[in-house]
Amino acid sequence: MKIIGGPASQLLASRTARALGTKPVLCEFNRFPDGELYLRITEETENERVALIQSTPTDSDFVSLLQLIDACEGARELNVVIPYMGYARQDKKFKPGEPISAHAVARCIRADRVFTINIHEKSVLKHFPCPAENLDAAKLVGEYIAGLGLKDPLLIAPDSGAEGLVKNVSSGLGFEYDHLEKTRLSGDTVVIKTKNLDVTGRHVVLVDDMIATGGTMAESIRMLRDQGAARVYIACVHPVLARNAVLRLFNAGVKDIIGTDTLERAESQLSVAPLIADALKGL
Repeated sequence: MKIIGGPASQLLASRTARALGTKPVLCEFNRFPDGELYLRITEETENERVALIQSTPTDSDFVSLLQLIDACEGARELNVVIPYMGYARQDKKFKPGEPISAHAVARCIRADRVFTINIHEKSVLKHFPCPAENLDAAKLVGEYIAGLGLKDPLLIAPDSGAEGLVKNVSSGLGFEYDHLEKTRLSGDTVVIKTKNLDVTGRHVVLVDDMIATGGTMAESIRMLRDQGAARVYIACVHPVLARNAVLRLFNAGVKDIIGTDTLERAESQLSVAPLIADALKGL
């Protein structure tokens, strides 16, 4: 199978190819003087089995994915891996006339199958015009945390909705886990604290599928430090880290930010390449 990486996932595609015992196909990425994207795959894909790996954090990255798909129209089998899918959070219509952008984006992906990784809303998968599967990076995140040598570690979800992910991260590793609860004491006073477990003296890891602006996480870090946590880490699958999120988190007292390479950032300390390679091997 030929492994082709888009501009947003060059490192991840290369790591996946290595895990499969091959080399990534060389692609050229550029822009025309008017700003339009140019893309060229330098190897023949006609009648080949192909896997495209491209996250879509920006509109340009989404267009690049569509270009890659079109460039591989003669492939015998086309698999599309979208490690981080932009617009996946826009999965509901709140006002008349609004699009459901996650559905609009999914319907554009023409392939034999699609893989996503910890997509924000799994209901989006049914809107791809082909079989789509969501891969779970929770085990990889848990194994990485286990190797950090933390003192009496406690994994915490920022809310009850993320507790399922935290449970999967801790599965088989013996970590205790909990979630944060907000209690409103008055009109302008809110207390955030763990629901069941005491954080005093412990190394705490806040776990979520993605960190975007970091505002809620920064507030949670301060609260946990005030409640006696010795250290607070953040672990996420998708380190979006928009605008000044990194500064906000370290200003709040985070010890470190742990992310995967679904988005290739300085904070992408672990790779989901083994997860993707295993899925492709199973085809």
